[in-house]
Amino acid sequence: MSRTNAFISNRRNLLLGSASAAGALLTSGAANLAVAGGTPATVAKVASPLTSSSIITTSDGTQIYYKDWGSGPTVILCHGWPLSSDSWAAQMLFLASQGFRTIAHDRRGHGRSSQTWLGNDMDHYADDLATVIETLNLKNAVLVGFSTGGGEVARYIGRHGTQRIAKVVLVSAVTPLMLKTERNSKGLPLEVFDEIRAAQVANRSQFYKDLPAGPFYGFNRPGTKSSQGLIDEWWREGMQGGHHNTYESIKAFSETDFTEDLKKIDVPTLIIHGDDDQIVPIEAAGRASAKLIRNSKLIVYPNAPHGLPETHRGRFNADLLSFIRS
Repeated sequence: MSRTNAFISNRRNLLLGSASAAGALLTSGAANLAVAGGTPATVAKVASPLTSSSIITTSDGTQIYYKDWGSGPTVILCHGWPLSSDSWAAQMLFLASQGFRTIAHDRRGHGRSSQTWLGNDMDHYADDLATVIETLNLKNAVLVGFSTGGGEVARYIGRHGTQRIAKVVLVSAVTPLMLKTERNSKGLPLEVFDEIRAAQVANRSQFYKDLPAGPFYGFNRPGTKSSQGLIDEWWREGMQGGHHNTYESIKAFSETDFTEDLKKIDVPTLIIHGDDDQIVPIEAAGRASAKLIRNSKLIVYPNAPHGLPETHRGRFNADLLSFIRS
């Protein structure tokens, strides 16, 4: 069985029983919620003591929660779906202890940020990130994106450039395009993402337990030791986000084409991806991104799952620190 077919099979096994229950809701229009536009974000409040957590308000009134730990050269970390900045806690603590200032924010609709009805798309995510960077006047920063956060990083550079960015790190990133199309034959079929939407509508709480218990951390692989703590934390962070926001974000991370954004990255870039990523398969993501980004280096973790910053934390932290210091 091919890796893509195995992924689809795993998804279907996870979603069995919940997808059918969601069918009526999806048919009634829940699956067609619009991804809305709006006013790009601008700067508002500034707060940057050595260790703090605070709020930045954008021009459309969205409140973006962020953490600011440590002091020294800046590392900005963008989280995955449907999580929050808490998912970077281990890396923030590690890097701050190594003499770096670490900053992570909750994407709009996620974590403690505003649960906006509009603007749940990559352009707004990127403009919100720009607001954080400009408000805190960050310069020569290393910009790190995991999964959906990798798309956010790419779109930020596509819209705002690299004037404030020294290096980029993409980890298990959704770039350049997750969806299978005529020009992207290695992507995943639309039905995979429809099943995710169906499971979220049917029973979001259960789905947010099944996903980390299965393919996200590779706990569905024979001989792999599961961690209830990781599963519980994933569920907690996911459920803190808005139902509508995390639903619309599925379209944002799966159907946004970041090809032109990646071509605009003109700073040293590290790409890290596991070759057993069942969520964002490496061939259509990590390997494809490496071909599009000049001056990039791809590190492949053998047998590593999507959530490798946790399952392979020791190696990941070491690789991240080495690249930042290089």
